[in-house]
Amino acid sequence: MTDERTARAQVERWGDMVWRLALARTRHIQDSEDVFQEVFARFFRHERELDSDQHRKAWLIRCTLNCTNTLLSARWRSWLPLEEAVTRTMEPEDRAVYRAVLELPKAYRTAIHLHYYEGYSVAEIAALTGAKEGTVKSWLSRGREKLAQALKGEELP
Repeated sequence: MTDERTARAQVERWGDMVWRLALARTRHIQDSEDVFQEVFARFFRHERELDSDQHRKAWLIRCTLNCTNTLLSARWRSWLPLEEAVTRTMEPEDRAVYRAVLELPKAYRTAIHLHYYEGYSVAEIAALTGAKEGTVKSWLSRGREKLAQALKGEELP
């Protein structure tokens, strides 16, 4: 059983990463918070099985992807404006770019987020998402193209 001090340290260390990924996937602040809570509830049940920080980080990302997939497949789910979430998570100079990332299709925004915000390689993203490396490269390439269009003021197709 994890003591409160250790639990707080783990949440402080990994919490921002989990919350940002959940936000990138759900595009909704309350849903991100729900995913965050579910991920850490699961994490503390399985923490002893995780033998390194690299293993913990990968496990948390995989769990976040799974929890967001479950949430996104719910029939009752509705979409709300992103402004509150973007305002809360980003510095003013980064908001336009992150808003554009959040507008991308789910696969593209997941790959972009994991690569540029979390620092994962193509191979690592492929392992985390269960996709082929070529697919991840395609997601990143198409996502960058769409971001460039959006940031130039062109409409995303």
